[in-house]
Amino acid sequence: MAESRSRQSTSYSSYSTSHERTTSQYPTTSYNTGQQRTSKTNTTSYNRGASNRVHELLGYNDTTTESRTGARSGSRPATARPRTGVSTLGVENQEIICAVSESRGIAPTVGIAFVNLDTGEAVLSQFSDSQTYVKLVHKLMVFNPSNICIVATASNPKSKLFSIIEEQLEDIGCLLTLLDRKYWAETAGLEYIQQLGFPEDIESIKTAVTGNYFAVCSFAAALKYTEFGMLKTFPYHSLRIKYEPPEGSMMIDLMTIKSLELVQNLCNPKSKDCLFGLLNETLTPMGMRLLRSNLLQPLTNQETLNKRYDAVEELSTKEEMFFAVRAALKPFLDVDRILTQLIIIPKEPNLHDTEQSINNVIMLKHFIAHVRPMWEALTGCRCEIIAEIQRICAPENVETVIGLISDTINEDTMYANQALDLQNQRTYSVKSGVNGLLDVARQTYKEATTDTLQHMDDMSQEHNLPFQTKFDNSRAFFFRLREHELEDRALPAVFINVFRKKDVLECQTLELVQRNQRVRDAHSEVMLMSDGLIKELIANVREHMSGLFKICECVAMLDMLAAFAQLVTSQDYSRPAMSKTLAIRAGRHPIREKIHKAKFIPNDVYATQQARFQVITGCNMSGKSTYIRTVALMTVMAQIGSFVPAQYAAFPITRQLFARVSMDDSIGANVSTFAAEMRETAFILKNIDRNSMAIIDELGRGTSIRDGLAIAIAIAEALVESRALVWFATHFRDLSNILSERNGVVNLHLSVKISPNRMEMLYKIASGTLKEEHYGLQLARILPFPEEVIEHAEVVSHTIEAQVKKRKEHSVGVVHARRRKLLLNLEEHLHQARDGTMSDENLKKWLEDLQMEFVKSMAALEEEEKRIVRGEYDESEDEMTVGEEGETEDQNDADDGDGSTVDGTATDSGQRADDEAMSNYILDQDLDADKENQAPPTTARSGGDFVVEEAGPSTTTQSTIIQVSQGRNAHSRHQQRRDPRSMPGRVPLRTLS
Repeated sequence: MAESRSRQSTSYSSYSTSHERTTSQYPTTSYNTGQQRTSKTNTTSYNRGASNRVHELLGYNDTTTESRTGARSGSRPATARPRTGVSTLGVENQEIICAVSESRGIAPTVGIAFVNLDTGEAVLSQFSDSQTYVKLVHKLMVFNPSNICIVATASNPKSKLFSIIEEQLEDIGCLLTLLDRKYWAETAGLEYIQQLGFPEDIESIKTAVTGNYFAVCSFAAALKYTEFGMLKTFPYHSLRIKYEPPEGSMMIDLMTIKSLELVQNLCNPKSKDCLFGLLNETLTPMGMRLLRSNLLQPLTNQETLNKRYDAVEELSTKEEMFFAVRAALKPFLDVDRILTQLIIIPKEPNLHDTEQSINNVIMLKHFIAHVRPMWEALTGCRCEIIAEIQRICAPENVETVIGLISDTINEDTMYANQALDLQNQRTYSVKSGVNGLLDVARQTYKEATTDTLQHMDDMSQEHNLPFQTKFDNSRAFFFRLREHELEDRALPAVFINVFRKKDVLECQTLELVQRNQRVRDAHSEVMLMSDGLIKELIANVREHMSGLFKICECVAMLDMLAAFAQLVTSQDYSRPAMSKTLAIRAGRHPIREKIHKAKFIPNDVYATQQARFQVITGCNMSGKSTYIRTVALMTVMAQIGSFVPAQYAAFPITRQLFARVSMDDSIGANVSTFAAEMRETAFILKNIDRNSMAIIDELGRGTSIRDGLAIAIAIAEALVESRALVWFATHFRDLSNILSERNGVVNLHLSVKISPNRMEMLYKIASGTLKEEHYGLQLARILPFPEEVIEHAEVVSHTIEAQVKKRKEHSVGVVHARRRKLLLNLEEHLHQARDGTMSDENLKKWLEDLQMEFVKSMAALEEEEKRIVRGEYDESEDEMTVGEEGETEDQNDADDGDGSTVDGTATDSGQRADDEAMSNYILDQDLDADKENQAPPTTARSGGDFVVEEAGPSTTTQSTIIQVSQGRNAHSRHQQRRDPRSMPGRVPLRTLS
């Protein structure tokens, strides 16, 4: 009767809550390690903002810890910020301890170690990083640790590493812990490897970490914190230890991960409309974790990728194998967590730990039982990866573990989801006859449960109420009744602990509470009697953990590959090829295609070193952003081993991926749209190289048109020089024109058909720049916009265009006039040199100086003309002369008395006159000078040297002004042979920089 009642219960499993991460698990208070190995250690915890709690562990030294401003002391534990989906980029909550150390120097060497307490895995890595710690931040994003440990001396004064990690805490959502320097010892790390690593892996791990001092030190610190802070230890030879070299994976920064929506949708974190949501057809938690890890750090090994393609192709073409594999994978539980719980030894075990140990043994039995069906499903496989998985999962590899479990656990014991079922399974899990007292305790449990259920039946009949019998771990047995089943009657007073939930009423009686306590006591007695046998079984199973973990890894890999094959069978995906040329035929955005499958229009992509920088223009909503995102997302898919949404695709190996596509203000960081743009772009320029790929969407939109265009051109030039593959979407038409002649630059646009009352987006890529003009006004006309506003906007647009065209023509005319005047001035100087009386040596030096300054001035005018043609000329620039002291010299030093300077330009208190008037004025001055018979002004010297005055800080323009000191006394004209340097007058030759 008790068994039949237990099958009807519909409550949750006790196991499901035992693995959830709770903030109480984080040791954020000071603790005394003197009982372990060290003397008393004092610590201080301090609060870093509302979102992060930073605390120190094990202090700065063995006696006291230096206080800080805002330090918080006391016994109340600090808690970690809740690790929500938003802050952790879609990752499940895991307890991961991370330790980071670094060398000193310009290019720091960083050592890092992760110890995952949920999956029983340790990962070590060491690499040379940049000043901004790009690789370190990427690692933190991938593993998403719950606690980061750094050496205590890095915080006072703050090292750059400490500051970078603090900045990243907002996105990671974890604790920052300071560990004393003595816990970062290479010898301790090597000892841990020798003691905890699987015997068959120890030598290879030691070889891999040889010379990686900082990685080994970090590993030692992480395990010290696990032991003393988390109060958890690993038994000998039970920890999966891996060394992860810096090469072998693509580097993707955090902003690129977010903007491309690799693992989380930007608008709705719970939505599956992201790349991870699209590809996540996995059936096991291990496969899901492996998929996420691959998305954040795709592979760069071509041989490994081809093997994955072979496996996906075989699974997708062999229908019988595919469905057999999917069916075999479905029953697997979270094996990583199960095996890890079996190897972790709590410092202070209690009754809950004993119950959990029995749960883990039952789930281990469930896991072992499903290895054979998976092995059988792979029969007849041909590709290398699947064949290796089948070999590792062969039944003979688990026969020993099956024998150990069968010697202690009942054969019919199986994992159950319901709370009462699981409790019964735990109670009767150990075989009868092994322990006489255990059999007596189980009989007591059975009688107590039977009496309780009988009491519940009696209460239902006595009060004529259709109670349901329910059970959960907190209340044990209780009654459940729907409100309408009371039939307007009051609930009898004998029922207590009444709880109403919607239209359901739950309650107990005092006698039921007492009987529940007897059931709990009997169950606890059974657990204590079973504890010794279960511990002995677990100790024996630990000797075979290496093989079990390898099978678990095989399950994860097979699950991920089967998920890729599922996409191939349900979508029109094709196998990518690896080549030096990026070529895509009929490529589709994987996420947008899922949303708009019937309407999505594919596009071709082709990029080589001769077409590495592609400028994409097009009107609003024409599909520029979707096009460039498609390239990036397909590259990521190809480098994790997945097929891609295209008829044909070939990709080069990309080692770094950058995306600058968002346009959001960072209010929390007090950063504007333009500042955020520039910060992200500066990061790209600092790290991009030939093996990189970047997509840039409408750069420079956050500032003025002129500044935005200038910055976009400068950045585009730098990206072209990097030789990376770049897709640059922009509305700046001048940018495509300016860069069109550069080697490696290709202009493309998204086609559109525009008619007076219609704008049809074709969403097809085409060669060249977009020819249509005023597409923004046309789009506004189509939308429900006031007609008078549109008409006025058209008038303003045509007026501005006419003014710009006229200004450009006249500005070029001004430059031409200046060039002519410069030539005339040169002629006058040469005449004076011919007629002068200076010595040959001085004359030669003077002519050399004159030649140098003339060439410099002519080059500056040519550059200015180019700027005007490109549209970069600043209309507000002054023509004022700036002296050595940085003061303006508009009227005093450059005025001839009639409002004009010697070289023919006009000044109006430093403000430029209208371009047309300026041009006419200069030309008039030239004609007047030609008509005059008097000798032109000549240069003068002071002490035989030119005075070269560099323009200082000015609010107008920075120019290099070449001036010749002048006298104010004129000489008579009858002096035929005189030094031209002594003549009055001043001829400034301008060089605009």
